[in-house]
Amino acid sequence: MLWTISDLHLSFAQPKPMDIFGERWRDHPTRIARAWRALVAEGDLVLLAGDISWAMKLPEALVDLRWIDELPGQKAMIKGNHDYWWDRIGPLRPHMPPSITPLEASAAQIGDVVVCGTRGWITPETPGFTAADTRVYERELGRLDRALAAAIQLAEGAQPIVALIHFPPFLNGQPTEFAHKIAQAGASACVYGHLHRPQDWALAVQGTIDGVFYQLTSCDYLGFTPVAVRGINSIR
Repeated sequence: MLWTISDLHLSFAQPKPMDIFGERWRDHPTRIARAWRALVAEGDLVLLAGDISWAMKLPEALVDLRWIDELPGQKAMIKGNHDYWWDRIGPLRPHMPPSITPLEASAAQIGDVVVCGTRGWITPETPGFTAADTRVYERELGRLDRALAAAIQLAEGAQPIVALIHFPPFLNGQPTEFAHKIAQAGASACVYGHLHRPQDWALAVQGTIDGVFYQLTSCDYLGFTPVAVRGINSIR
């Protein structure tokens, strides 16, 4: 079975109490682990769409990654905007615990699905978009292109493609270039995170758009419980 949850915001090496962001975050790792163990089997796959750890450096993040590794199932994850410990994916891969597959401008076939992804970014239509944002935005579009191309090659038209992106691929209810690329590649589903305010949850685009089923997976939105990935019952 395929599950998803994002924005775990772990901090076991240098604890950062998350309840400063609201009472709903109190003791959230314990709640995530309890729900995860109740739902996820060893043969399942869990997709994590970024903001994994507050750590600044990889040695600290490894404490959080090992905690995830001990939970049931295989895991595939992308970088979020707060994952400062995640520098370049090449040097990162050898340090990842065995059950975790990191994705960045890349794809992997895991079980019956092909997963791919990248962090994404805000778009030129976003208020306050700067020249520095342009550089990151263009780089992330290129990474998404490479991730989707790799996924198409692996899927060979016979397996569903699921895209992971941290930033919402919609702005004011309209698809961004990230969403256009995901749809054009024939992805069946896309999971994203980043949103933590109830007013943003209410406006988040979910459901089938241009043939892709989108899901918001921020852990506080999900009540700190993994949910099944939807939209992958058929190949487009």
